[in-house]
Order: sequence, then C-alpha cells, then structure tokens
Amino acid sequence: MDAFTAGILQRIKTTESDLHRAREAGDVFTMDVEQAELDDLRRLAAEHGVFVGPAAQSV
Repeated sequence: MDAFTAGILQRIKTTESDLHRAREAGDVFTMDVEQAELDDLRRLAAEHGVFVGPAAQSV
C-alpha cells in the first residue's frame, strides 16, 4: 500500500469516528462538517482508484 492510499484510508477512518462522536453528542454543525469531509475524502479516494468499501457512517 502506498503512502497516499494509507493516508486517505486513515483520514476516512478518523473522519468516520469523528462523525460518529458528533452524532452521539447531537452536534448538528459538527455532523454536517464531518459528513462533508467524509464525502470529499471518499470522492478523492474514488478518483484515485482507492476502494474504501461501503459508507458505514454516511447519512
């Protein structure tokens, strides 16, 4: 696995975790921010041929 792939997968994992915590806290603003970040990361990964699996945390 190259550095780009490892980095993007780690960022997705971290963002999914942050999104989950925001949902648990009922923090709507942070949920929106994290969801947008997750969408961008998934788009970027797809554009570079990185498979990230189904969106487990996406709304």
